[in-house]
Amino acid sequence: MKPTQPTDVLSTVQKRYGQVGAAGLGDQAAGADAVAKAFGYSTAELASLPEGANLGLSCGNPTAMASLRPGEVVVDLGCGGGLDVFLAAHQVGPTGKAIGIDMTPEMITRAKANARNGPDGRPYSNVEFHLSTIDRIPLADATADCIISNCVINLAPDKAAVFREMFRVLRPGGRLAISDIALRQPLPKELADNVAAWVGCIAGAISVQDYRDGLLAAGFAQVQVIDSGADLNAYKHVAGQSGCCSPTMGDDSQAASLAEDRPAEGVKPRVSLAVQSAGCCGPAPSGVHDDLARLAEQYDLNAYAASVKIFAMRDSA
Repeated sequence: MKPTQPTDVLSTVQKRYGQVGAAGLGDQAAGADAVAKAFGYSTAELASLPEGANLGLSCGNPTAMASLRPGEVVVDLGCGGGLDVFLAAHQVGPTGKAIGIDMTPEMITRAKANARNGPDGRPYSNVEFHLSTIDRIPLADATADCIISNCVINLAPDKAAVFREMFRVLRPGGRLAISDIALRQPLPKELADNVAAWVGCIAGAISVQDYRDGLLAAGFAQVQVIDSGADLNAYKHVAGQSGCCSPTMGDDSQAASLAEDRPAEGVKPRVSLAVQSAGCCGPAPSGVHDDLARLAEQYDLNAYAASVKIFAMRDSA
C-alpha cells in the first residue's frame, strides 16, 4: 500500500506549499474563489471566511459532506490556510472545536493569522492549529467526532500510518469525510517517478482497493469510496500555467462508487478542469505543469486515477 517515493519529494512538496502559504494569492484571489465554487463551496461560505483563508487548494468540499453538528470536535488533516477549519468552526459552533493540522510552517502561520481575523472582526474562539505531519497527529486518543481532509492524504508517504492515526484520534462512533485522489491501476514508471506528478496529487496516490483495505485494516467500518467524476486528462491543458486544476462540478447524483477500481457502467467523467493560477495543488515553479501536460498527452490519466470522496466510521463498540 505504501508506494516508493523519491527521497526528495516530501521536502519538495513542503517547499512548494510553503511558497503558497507565505505569499498568498494576491490578485489571484478571485481565481481561488472560482476554484472553490467549482468544487461546491457557496458564495455565502466563502464570504464568511477571513481574507486569505481560501488559497485555491481544494479538490472537494469535505465540510459539505461531513454532516457536522453543534458541539462536535472536527480535525482537518492538511488544513492549509484554514478554509475548511473555519467553515467547520461555524458549523460546530461555540461549544464545538475545529482543529487544523499541517506540516508546512508557512501554512500554519497563515492559518493562525487568519484565526485572529474572523468575519465579525473578532478572533475565532473555537479553532486551533498544530504544525505536524499527519502520520503523527499531535492530539490525544479519542479527541474527534469527525476527521476531514481535502486532497492531502495522497501526499503522505505512509498512508497506513495516517489511517491508524485517524482511527486513534476518532472517538468511538466517529466518522471520516475525505476528498482525495486514488488510483484505478498502477501508474507507468515515468508517471510514478515524476516529481511533478507527486506534487500534482497523482503519483503519491494509492489504489482505490488499497484505500478501502487500508481503512478497514486500521479498524474502520462502513468504508465507501465514491468517484467525484473529475476529468484528470485536463492536465494536458496546463502547460504554461502556474496552478493545477479547477473543476466545474455537475450533478452530484451522478457520482458512482468505484467498485472493483472502476466507475459504474455508463457513468462518464462530468467535471471539466479549467486551468486557474492557483488550482488544487497550488503554484509551482515553471516546468512542473509542462511536465504534467506532457504526461497527460502520453497517458489517459482517467484510466489510472480518480478524484474520490471517502467515508468511513469508527464503530461505537
